[in-house]
Amino acid sequence: MFHPFGKLYQLTTFGESHGAALGGIITGCPANQLLDLEEIQYELSRRKPGQSSIVTQRKEADEVEFLSGIFEGKTTGTPIGFIIRNQNQKSQDYSHNVDAFRPSHADFTYYKKYGIRDYRGGGRSSARETANWVVGGAVAKQMLPQISIQAYVSSVGEIFLEKPYQALDLMKTEENIVRCPDENTAQQMIDYIKQVRKEGDTVGGTVTCVIKNAPVGWGEPVFDKLHARLGQAMLSINAVKGFEYGSGFCGSKMRGSEHNDLFNPDGTTQTNLSGGVQGGISNGMDIYFRVAFKPVATLMQTQLTINQKGEKVEMQGKGRHDPCVVPRAVPIVEALSAMVLLDFKLIHQAFQ
Repeated sequence: MFHPFGKLYQLTTFGESHGAALGGIITGCPANQLLDLEEIQYELSRRKPGQSSIVTQRKEADEVEFLSGIFEGKTTGTPIGFIIRNQNQKSQDYSHNVDAFRPSHADFTYYKKYGIRDYRGGGRSSARETANWVVGGAVAKQMLPQISIQAYVSSVGEIFLEKPYQALDLMKTEENIVRCPDENTAQQMIDYIKQVRKEGDTVGGTVTCVIKNAPVGWGEPVFDKLHARLGQAMLSINAVKGFEYGSGFCGSKMRGSEHNDLFNPDGTTQTNLSGGVQGGISNGMDIYFRVAFKPVATLMQTQLTINQKGEKVEMQGKGRHDPCVVPRAVPIVEALSAMVLLDFKLIHQAFQ
């Protein structure tokens, strides 16, 4: 139940980490829109495993195959069906995990909720599901040509990119494997992730996202505030533990006289601590937010856990896992942002 993402622009997905395939159905996409399928594939390649030395070495091409809703390169207005086949599953890596619950994974909660669970890579709870979201977001991005959505890694563990996004060239984000647009900080992050991996451990981090050129007026004033929907989307990502926009938690330390964004005659503001959203509605300024990711729960170290009988057992992670998820999370954050924004665009148009 409750699987679709979005209100008018909706994505419904299926599949498991070690099943035959992943896939989804997109509904509500405007008709007669030219789609660049190579650009969609490019976005998937940014998320796919095995792309560098600091991510999981699972080898998946992640090639998307569209089944419906596109004719002669254009959307038809009917549901867009797609599939991404799994090709490099190694289910035997999880044979030790048949009865035991991995600490801080979804194993225990899925088993208690459904009475059954797919122990092969977590099944539906695997972050492999996010490949579907990237397809949905890549389509949505092309419906928002005037809007720029750029995310980047802003911290790994205790290593923080101290510069504000305004001082960065975000076009440099893809120039290194950790997706941090500052070369010196990026190298520190890469070295640290490699060190953590050698120790059989994992580390968390943050992704910052900047949205430019969103028009004034998107978002609803009460239960569907723009920032609330963005927060819901980001908190749907595996391993996300926090979301803040604008001044975020730092704003709670300030006085109102410091925090208020004073207006210019044209309606823009002199500062943007509101993060581009006021009263739940976009105000035309940059929308920016930060997403916090926990360390990956699977460790190559021995830990105590329990099995389905409640007995204490030892467990050590096996298989191919990310030592840090944030580099591959960048396109996922962008994709979900695009889907939220397109949804609000369509809602805004419907009530014009």
